[in-house]
Amino acid sequence: MSTFSATPIVIDGKGHLLGRLASIIAKQILSGQKIVVVRCEEINISGSFFRNKLRYHNFLHKKHLVNPKKSGPFHFRAPSKILYRSIRGMIPHKTARGAAALERLKLFEGVPPPYDRKKKMVVPDALRVLRLKPGRKYCTVKRLSHEVGWGYKDVVDRLEEKRKIKAQAFHERKTTALKLRQKAVASSSGSFEQLTALGY
Repeated sequence: MSTFSATPIVIDGKGHLLGRLASIIAKQILSGQKIVVVRCEEINISGSFFRNKLRYHNFLHKKHLVNPKKSGPFHFRAPSKILYRSIRGMIPHKTARGAAALERLKLFEGVPPPYDRKKKMVVPDALRVLRLKPGRKYCTVKRLSHEVGWGYKDVVDRLEEKRKIKAQAFHERKTTALKLRQKAVASSSGSFEQLTALGY
């Protein structure tokens, strides 16, 4: 992701490691790149699920002395907010530059309508299959979020199932139309030669 583009880069979060993806995104948004991450619930965290669950419960115990509801720290449960918090920790978010960088970031569970028709990218430096040693334990943010109180796991799963069926149907229609076009071009190549011979 070294090149800068004026249009937002859409990243598919599935199969990426949380910390590595967060660090790359933080660097990009600070340099002025707009980034959208979809399927945040499919992001992986290295280490076993039980270990990550204990770590998150330890984080839930940390609270402000005066008024936790008002002053924080706020313990987000949604996968997109967990990624947001990770990225925010890598940015000077209390400065104008950091706040402007976070404005360039959009995070979603699932793939909402404007982005389901857009081309999605992966970040090779953050992919679990490339960065984590084979056999090492890992867990998904979706499972961890669901365990600590995120209530939309079933809703997102249902909507994703519907989206995949629609995407499959669209892909099949597109491929059949392309094959018909290629067939028409191949069959009409002879008639083009006849027309050129006649002087058209």
